[in-house]
Amino acid sequence: MTTRIAVIGAGLMGADHARIVAEDLPGATLQVVCDMDEARARAVADELGAADAASDPEAVIARTDVDAVIIASPDFTHAPLSLACIAVGKPVLCEKPLSQQPDECLTVMQAEEAAGRRFVMLGFMRRYDQSYVEMKEALDEGQIGRPLMMHNFHRNVETPAADFTGAMAITNSAPHEFDVVRHVLGCEYASITAHQPRRSDARVAPVVMVLETTDGQLVTIEVNNNAAYGYDVRAELVGEAGSIAMNNVAYTRTDMKLASATRYDADWRARYHEAYVRQNRAFLAFAQSGTFPEIASSCWDGYCAAITAQAGAQALETGTRQPVTLIAKPEFYA
Repeated sequence: MTTRIAVIGAGLMGADHARIVAEDLPGATLQVVCDMDEARARAVADELGAADAASDPEAVIARTDVDAVIIASPDFTHAPLSLACIAVGKPVLCEKPLSQQPDECLTVMQAEEAAGRRFVMLGFMRRYDQSYVEMKEALDEGQIGRPLMMHNFHRNVETPAADFTGAMAITNSAPHEFDVVRHVLGCEYASITAHQPRRSDARVAPVVMVLETTDGQLVTIEVNNNAAYGYDVRAELVGEAGSIAMNNVAYTRTDMKLASATRYDADWRARYHEAYVRQNRAFLAFAQSGTFPEIASSCWDGYCAAITAQAGAQALETGTRQPVTLIAKPEFYA
């Protein structure tokens, strides 16, 4: 028995998801690749041996030869397409964000609750990255004592678009940190402040956030979308008895001309490939069994990320500390 998966979106992320389904998921079949640009969908489908290509995502979701769906289309489509999957009872792996609008996240949550089971697994893949897995294990096993602080930085070579802003660094880039820090520490945020230094040019400057958790920890998050030197994500978790820090992943080192050097990736894809594979395997198991994966992100987590990002953008705009105010967590997501 094989699970027939449709991938919606044939851009960078969609093509990568389609490749994982086709090459790294025993028990899954890449059934349909869907994109607004049907020629692009057809090119990916033909390269990876998909059964079909299409351009209408809602029609694809409703097809009887599709058992599960991966959504990797533009952000504004995520919530509506997740709702379409819930309506026809099909499990869906939705790339982050579920929505940047908390109210839209709540609508998807309410649809799941009304359906009586979870259908949406959210693509915060860092929970499956070995670095964060080991960090959480060190904390849960008591190796570093009570956690006090978690420091994070998230650097890209350059901004993805000319009109990228500091607020977008908070709403587009930082949600990965917002989610994985909550996951590692096992608590929520109480407040957030956000600051920017001044660059010598017109490019968007780094954004540095300080968050307080409901359990009394401090979390720092730096998002630098114009770091120039490479893609670089690292974190350090500091406890009362020790700390654990993430290393830059580099397979080789070059020693020559009195210098030693390692390389950085140009973007996130190689750095997190294994995390995506692990995540997608967990999604396949969810699609086949109906049991939501233990460490996966849910619609609740998507809502929490949206609320935190909204508060962070407000903190940056006003220069003031902002509360992170969540609704009571529904029993459905306990």
